[in-house]
Amino acid sequence: MLATGPNSWIWWPWVTSHGHLIWKDTRQHIELTAVAVAIGLVISLPLALVARRYPRSEAFILGGTGVVYTIPSLAAIGLLLPITGLSALTAEIMLVGYTLLILVRNVLAGLEAVPDEIREAARGMGFGPMRLLVRIELPLALPAIIAGIRIATVTTIGLVTITALIGLGGLGQLIYDGLGREFHTPLIVGSVLSVVLAVIADVALLGVERIATPWARARRS
Repeated sequence: MLATGPNSWIWWPWVTSHGHLIWKDTRQHIELTAVAVAIGLVISLPLALVARRYPRSEAFILGGTGVVYTIPSLAAIGLLLPITGLSALTAEIMLVGYTLLILVRNVLAGLEAVPDEIREAARGMGFGPMRLLVRIELPLALPAIIAGIRIATVTTIGLVTITALIGLGGLGQLIYDGLGREFHTPLIVGSVLSVVLAVIADVALLGVERIATPWARARRS
């Protein structure tokens, strides 16, 4: 027979009595993810613009962000702890670092995909470099940029669980609590909600892309 008490896969009395804790961890998970992706995008945009403007710097920028991306998450936390301690800053530095390669590559790919004839036409109409970037290049690069944001967001949602090791793991706290106590319910709740968050974020950003780039949707049709 299936277990119906604390040893069952989902013990609903625990879920209902810990709703405030589940919501707090979910909110923290969302906050850590949103801040990391936002800061990563702010850093990645100028890096991609520099790589686009100075081609010799592209290998250095992509190589540097690639090295950061290859650092194991536990090792990254271990390297940061002596400097920033058990703080949100430690978590965000690690999470932001993992977004950079994804975002820089996608921003750069989007800018490079803008047809040269469109740039030439805009220059012929008197567009300067900044106006060309803001009015022409970035809007046309939006599909690739938002695709990068989608990948970075889903990746970060998964990585946030690791920061439970320093007490800031959002839903990872539930997962580690379940593992530590061999108690299935928080483990399942944390895991399922992490997947749900990733799916919701991906679908929401896909909707943003469709709304923000109607010309791309029309072109595909």
